[in-house]
Amino acid sequence: MSRPTFAEEIREGIPATLPEAPPTDPAVPRAPRRPLNLSDAERRLALANALRYVPTHLHAELAPELAAELRQHGRIYLHRYRPHHAMRARPLAEYPARCAQAAAVMHMIQNNLDPAVAQHPYELVTYGGNGAVFQNWAQYRLAMRYLSQMTEQQTLVMYSGHPLGLFPSHPDAPRVVVTNGMVVPNYSSGDDYLRMAALGVTSYGQMTAGSYMYIGPQGIVHGTTITVLNAGRLYLGLEGDAGLRGKVFVTSGLGGMSGAQAKAAVIAGAVCVIAEINPAVVAKRHGQGWVDEVEDDLERLVARVEAARAGGEAVSIAYEGNVVDLWEHLARADVAIELGSDQTSLHLPFSGGYYPAGLSLEQSNALMASDPDAFREAVHASLRRQVEAINTLCARGMHFWDYGNAFLLEASRAGADVGAADGQGFRYPSYVEDIMGPLCFDYGFGPFRWVCTSADAADLKVTDRLAAQVVERLAAEAPPETRQQYLDNLRWIRHAEENHLVVGSQARILYADDVGRR
Repeated sequence: MSRPTFAEEIREGIPATLPEAPPTDPAVPRAPRRPLNLSDAERRLALANALRYVPTHLHAELAPELAAELRQHGRIYLHRYRPHHAMRARPLAEYPARCAQAAAVMHMIQNNLDPAVAQHPYELVTYGGNGAVFQNWAQYRLAMRYLSQMTEQQTLVMYSGHPLGLFPSHPDAPRVVVTNGMVVPNYSSGDDYLRMAALGVTSYGQMTAGSYMYIGPQGIVHGTTITVLNAGRLYLGLEGDAGLRGKVFVTSGLGGMSGAQAKAAVIAGAVCVIAEINPAVVAKRHGQGWVDEVEDDLERLVARVEAARAGGEAVSIAYEGNVVDLWEHLARADVAIELGSDQTSLHLPFSGGYYPAGLSLEQSNALMASDPDAFREAVHASLRRQVEAINTLCARGMHFWDYGNAFLLEASRAGADVGAADGQGFRYPSYVEDIMGPLCFDYGFGPFRWVCTSADAADLKVTDRLAAQVVERLAAEAPPETRQQYLDNLRWIRHAEENHLVVGSQARILYADDVGRR
């Protein structure tokens, strides 16, 4: 029997017969096995929660497969229901829809799950280790079916990936209302989250994964560029349009959010070194042009950094290895580092967000599943070592900031020396507290995004030109306290195309205040 077309598969939703299991691409990064802290009764409940999406007559055949998924992955993803159609942001006209808004939502959902965009696409995770679009593939199929049926008189209500259904509304109402991870605060610990996620009753959508608004790493590049540029102005005394030529920025992570750092640092003119332990992630970002070079030898890495510094190059170098090994080597070798940060996913320190020193990627994935307590201690020991090396470099003149990823929080919980001298708070600032808050957020500047749902790069080029005209006019009219913000935006949008920022949908971002959004 022939497979359904894209439109037919979308309209079908959950098929009446058991679908053929889709092939898996070994090049697609997979999520680590999640800790499974369910009792026998809770495992049966998790199985029942997953089977509710499937016709009753298929339960007996499917139940053993889903039970095996739970044991193997710590979650039930309903992999058999992963669709056969390619996952990418299509032109709006290709979606079987009754209104343009619904087709646009489908466009955004598919972009979030595109293997070129998503961190763990088969597990429906877009970025951040656990920033999920849906909990399982049955939810994807149901949501897309509802969207194909939706009119402008209806609203789709979603809860942690679960489609509650289409409800009567009106053309001016939201087409989709989404909430993720809503729990009573008394039951909101990390262990509670792991248990509820394994049960299939909650999902952590991050900021733009579960709300279908992710536009690839570009979505954070602009803010990261502004952060790095202004760190140079604030900490190193650089002025105006002076970039970071000859300055070295060291950090970690090449994921969906952290991967923006390499591109941003190069745009800012810096020499950037980013540690990433996962070879597949390094290869992905290098292949996409988001990191320029790859090195796995620390001696050669330092030599390359010094040559780039001396030559005033703007270059990003991925260190394929553990971030702690990188920091400790830089400290031992007495390498001058001007700026430092970290973007490991420390909001998820024990489930794949942080890989401790002394263990390979594979060893860490095995240990976090087989002995969570031992893995937790390995993470804590690693954080203490990482902070010690960072403190050494900061004592020699490096400026370090927390990137909002709970680095300082988790390091403090690990017993690392991150406390302020007066005992109040942390010794290092957060990027919001020191940089983006006073310079952008306090003046109302924040992310402003748009997507060309035609999927046509020529349309994006037109919008870039129009945006540049608006920002140039606003910069000329701006008061002194916000003129630099507009000029940074103008430089960004004028060079956006040549910086090859698009991954996935034809989208753009810049920072705008209230006046700029009108």
